[in-house]
Amino acid sequence: MQRFFVSVAKEFEADSAEEAALLMYQYLTREPAPLSYAVTDEAKNITRLTLERDKADEFASVDHTADPGNW
Repeated sequence: MQRFFVSVAKEFEADSAEEAALLMYQYLTREPAPLSYAVTDEAKNITRLTLERDKADEFASVDHTADPGNW
């Protein structure tokens, strides 16, 4: 199985880095999950993608750890 680093970016105006991080945390707890991501693989290749909300919600509702392909 490969490893990926997934990041999401949201711009905030804040007085400090800590406040910006807290604003991001607040956003993530109150709003729907973000749909736009940057994904970096082990070779440092970056892919930017935007998920479709319906498909992402359907995927999130399934327990993928039960898939034998993940063992």
